[in-house]
Amino acid sequence: MAGGARANLARPEVARDALVTLEASGRLALGEMRQLLDVLRADDEPQDAPSRPQPDVDDLERLVSESQQAGLVSELSVRGERRPLPPTVGLTVFRIAQEALTNARKYAGPARATVCLTYRQDRVTIEVRDDGGGAPPMEAGAPRPGGYGLIGMRERVALHGGTLSAGPLPEGGFAVVAELPVTQDETAGAAVQREGALR
Repeated sequence: MAGGARANLARPEVARDALVTLEASGRLALGEMRQLLDVLRADDEPQDAPSRPQPDVDDLERLVSESQQAGLVSELSVRGERRPLPPTVGLTVFRIAQEALTNARKYAGPARATVCLTYRQDRVTIEVRDDGGGAPPMEAGAPRPGGYGLIGMRERVALHGGTLSAGPLPEGGFAVVAELPVTQDETAGAAVQREGALR
């Protein structure tokens, strides 16, 4: 986002929008870090204030919009019948799309990206493709500075017993595809949880 703002300094409104989005993303990341630390600090008292909800598949449209503001032409499509997902699955889908779009902005050059969320009976698939000329470095050793990239995506997907493929496309560009299993019981539980949260 900061790079998108810098690239659009001649267009103050676009740069301002990118910086506002960057600020909001930073605040969200700090909030998630605080929640993680609360979990790790078993001896500490939990915060009195309610925590902000974690992002999920409902936030993909916002994510794609932010990617557009940062300079990457992006679009979202949803296939299959929408249904509630367990919060951890929804968060994983969001984070994979977020990391894949970040990689596309960094490495694809002038490109177009598509994010496709597909609901199937027993799983959900998130696919992010770009038609650019670059590809993120594959994990041979240490993660690249600033993040865990593909390693982090693989770890997130493995926690759910899913699969992830990431690599260059024969026609050019790069694709990240993650499949996460979702049982009917998990779907029903997520629906009950969401209904309770809305009351």
